[in-house]
Amino acid sequence: SLYSLEDEPTNLDEMPLMMSEEGFENDESDYHTLPRARVNQRRRGLCWFLIGGWKILCGSCCDCLTRTCRRRKELKARTVWLGHPEKCEEKYPNNGFKNQKYNFFTFVPGVLYQQFKFFLNLYFLVVACSQFLPALKIGYLYTYWAPLGFVLAVTMVREAVDEVRRYQRDKEMNSQLYSKLTVRGKVQVTSSDIQVGDLIIVEKNQRIPADMIFLRTSEKAGSCFIRTDQLDGETDWKLKVAVVCTQRLPALGDLFSINAYVYAQKPQLDIHSFEGNFTREDSDPQIHESLNIENTLWASTVVASGTVIGVVIYTGKETRSVLNTSSPKNKVGLLDLELNRLTKALFLAQVVLAVVMVALQGFVGPWFRNLFRFIVLFSYIIPISLRVNLDMGKSAYGWMIMKDENIPGTVVRTSTIPEELGRLVYLLTDKTGTLTQNEMIFKRLHLGTVSYGTDTMDEIQSHILQSYAQVSDPPPPPTTAPKAAAPKVRKSVSSRIHEAVKAIALCHNVTPVYESRGVNGETESAAAEADQDFSDDNRTYQASSPDEVALVQWTESVGLTLVNRDLTSLQLKTPAGQILTYYILQIFPFTSESKRMGIIIREETSGEITFYMKGADVAMASIVQYNDWLEEECGNMAREGLRTLVVAKKSLSEEQYTDFENRYNQAKLSIHDRAMKVSAVVESLERELELLCLTGVEDQLQADVRPTLELLRNAGIKIWMLTGDKLETATCIAKSSHLVSRSQDIHVFRPVSNRGEAHLELNAFRRKHDCALVISGDSLEVCLRYYEHEFVELACQCPAVVCCRCSPTQKAQIVHLLKQHTDNRTCAIGDGGNDVSMIQAADCGIGIEGKEGKQASLAADFSITQFKHIGRLLMVHGRNSYKRSAALGQFVMHRGMIISTMQAVFSSIFYFASVPLYQGFLMVGYSTIYTMFPVFSLVLDQDVKPEMALLYPELYKDLTKGRSLSFKTFLIWVLISIYQGGILMYGALLLFESEFVHVVAISFTALILTELLMVALNIRTWHWLMVLAEFLSLGCYVASLAFLNEYFDLAFITTPAFLWKVTAMTVISCLPLYIIKYLKRKFSPPSYSKLSS
Repeated sequence: SLYSLEDEPTNLDEMPLMMSEEGFENDESDYHTLPRARVNQRRRGLCWFLIGGWKILCGSCCDCLTRTCRRRKELKARTVWLGHPEKCEEKYPNNGFKNQKYNFFTFVPGVLYQQFKFFLNLYFLVVACSQFLPALKIGYLYTYWAPLGFVLAVTMVREAVDEVRRYQRDKEMNSQLYSKLTVRGKVQVTSSDIQVGDLIIVEKNQRIPADMIFLRTSEKAGSCFIRTDQLDGETDWKLKVAVVCTQRLPALGDLFSINAYVYAQKPQLDIHSFEGNFTREDSDPQIHESLNIENTLWASTVVASGTVIGVVIYTGKETRSVLNTSSPKNKVGLLDLELNRLTKALFLAQVVLAVVMVALQGFVGPWFRNLFRFIVLFSYIIPISLRVNLDMGKSAYGWMIMKDENIPGTVVRTSTIPEELGRLVYLLTDKTGTLTQNEMIFKRLHLGTVSYGTDTMDEIQSHILQSYAQVSDPPPPPTTAPKAAAPKVRKSVSSRIHEAVKAIALCHNVTPVYESRGVNGETESAAAEADQDFSDDNRTYQASSPDEVALVQWTESVGLTLVNRDLTSLQLKTPAGQILTYYILQIFPFTSESKRMGIIIREETSGEITFYMKGADVAMASIVQYNDWLEEECGNMAREGLRTLVVAKKSLSEEQYTDFENRYNQAKLSIHDRAMKVSAVVESLERELELLCLTGVEDQLQADVRPTLELLRNAGIKIWMLTGDKLETATCIAKSSHLVSRSQDIHVFRPVSNRGEAHLELNAFRRKHDCALVISGDSLEVCLRYYEHEFVELACQCPAVVCCRCSPTQKAQIVHLLKQHTDNRTCAIGDGGNDVSMIQAADCGIGIEGKEGKQASLAADFSITQFKHIGRLLMVHGRNSYKRSAALGQFVMHRGMIISTMQAVFSSIFYFASVPLYQGFLMVGYSTIYTMFPVFSLVLDQDVKPEMALLYPELYKDLTKGRSLSFKTFLIWVLISIYQGGILMYGALLLFESEFVHVVAISFTALILTELLMVALNIRTWHWLMVLAEFLSLGCYVASLAFLNEYFDLAFITTPAFLWKVTAMTVISCLPLYIIKYLKRKFSPPSYSKLSS
């Protein structure tokens, strides 16, 4: 063998992923003798520096400078004394919210920087400034400064309005009043004046102003609900628990009579975890209580029940909500980048033209000054109106999208990138809530030997009725009859069903909430105390996941109803109406790491202690007693598209429980590695549980998901589904939503944990053709670590890719990978807080206002109400926006180039004099009042009717090639401009009579008419506004001739000679183009015109 085995990692680097089969048929030991294939690393030389290295270097220098200037204060753990902010060791940030981009001093420089980092605008600034030098001055100052000033004024006003709105929103947030508890009683404080250590009272439906520890509540149970949709995008309520020691104090004022402090960990990003301790020093012995996430009230959440009192631990920048907001980057569309490239090409052409002019003069006299004068003269090659027209066009497209009745409720939040919708190649979508409705329906209960579906639920109901009837009746005397064997089997099924249903009804974090019908607060609570209105129509369930609610609603439908729950107990109502009470001893909440939740319960009547647990099959398989059916049935259910949960239990004796409780409390108080110690104690219980049942819940698909995905696939868009769900569920939703078509194979990427495994698995995958890929987040991580380039290359060839068990950061990472490796445009669509990073990373982010809250739709560039609307958004609006912007951009450039050509011809005939052809108002009027409306009316043009675009999604494929705006189309426009400019100028010089003033009059009139006819030539579908714009502009020009006597000789303009000369020139400049267009339509029509005919 060539290499020794120890060398393995490096050889894998040198060894190619196989392209053919024969290489792989070798024995595995030859695996190391394959040829070396080293990828040459790009040399960083002068070439690299010139192409774009300088940008990277400048960028990193600036970043370095900002980092040194803005040294971040280190975040530390803290001890907070209740009600004594003055005892804080450090100065903590103020609690004001600040979402503004600029302040009073940085506004003008900031906005100017954002504008002048575009080459186009910077160029205009330089040209306009040059006009202050007398030697370079050409014409009037206002011809250069007026357009530039207008563009800047519009931008400044827009930014200022946004800034003022942000300021008002911040001010509103910061000036909200809260009650602060002091030794002298309650005092009103504004949100921005709250400090660490303050005791703050928050009423029902009020926003929590800073991160607090929950000390007391008006609710009897010592707990309250909060709404967290603004923080994590979840719409369900979360249950929070007050610190026991302070909740037990007799009165509010007693909070000042005790000497207590909270120890809190340093501020962190994670909103789902917290570690701290509460200590009361003046009691004997000292009271220590451990604090976790259930005792916290994070800022930006809203109290949903009762009044709460908390002590502030983090303020302002250190709160969880502020730490978690990433500043979204400004997105720049591909079209803008392409136009920026074209303007650079034009600038080059302009410099070359000026050099040629000076060379033809023979570099005489102050030639350097003349060169600059020529550059200024030809500055109209690059039109400043380009940015104005495009920005106005984008606003118009946004308005059209929002006004479209076929996609109601659509909001455009980023008006700068509507053309991106027409260039997408990859669509990355979330599953839950985006493709599915996030509405769960209980479908299947499996007990190992027997399975119940929706049609056999009545059997379960009768079993439950029966078992509870037996419980209430006295047991019959035992009989010794041979018949006893048969009922015994049925009895066991019945009792197993009873056990399973009871476990599902007890093991959850659901709370029944009753709508109070009282007139005011007093009667409400009194009425509730009096007769506990447990009527079914008055009850709603609140829980942290819709699966949980679905399970509890199902147990209600089969006869076992959850009627009441507080922190320490649960009450169930049997079919006969009897109320059973269970005491909650411990609860172990669901986390994404453990993938399971548990609860320890004591029955009131018998005193039996039971530990119930439910969770994902992956997590539970190793915990439950040996069985032969669980894995197989989980697979079967997943293939039907059901979400599975395994339910199990274990009976505990008093001694076992007491021992567990002591160890558990001890672990909860430790400050180092608390999470690890606690989970170790809980795991000591999780052994040999008795398996009760397997449940299957279905998540229904959104309306019209299948036809929409079909449409997008036909349009050549590759769809990747990124979800946090199980592999099986994700695969089955991919099939049922037709993301993967029936005929396609699915390649499930085996779990890999190291480089060798990844290598072999990638080679196995390379041999498959035209099959969808399903991969889990962990395997993906391994593949990207060692074989990033190869993996992305292979995955991009797949018709569909499903990534399951993805974390939010992984979703964003996949988007970055696609952008990096493919150069294609990506679009991300999602509906929850966990999709925000992916939406912000993509070229174009679409948010759906879903069940999981509005967070995604607020962070997105476009927000829609249903997944099916994406079809019309891309096929119709994306197509129109891109085509129109491309036409508009090129036409505005043509308008500048034609006048520059005329200037060049004029100068070259008049001995290369750097004198402007058109002075003052004519130049300003040309690009504004005379041609602005017809040119801008191109934003109403459409090449294909919306119905046609949706019927033939294949038309979308053409757009992604970017043929509407390329160097080829641009060159055609350059040639047209040169031809027309030459004809108009030479024609005018041939036909002009004795005076120079007639040249200006004839050529300028012909120029205006040519432009109007060219707009007409470009339009594909006429709109009445376009006709109006054409005639309006012509009318304006004719009317203004009366006032322009300093440029035009009115007596000459009214002669027939003038009219026929102008007509002749216009016909010569436009007729050939009309003939060429007609011939092109006849002999090589575009693909869409074949359809519409």
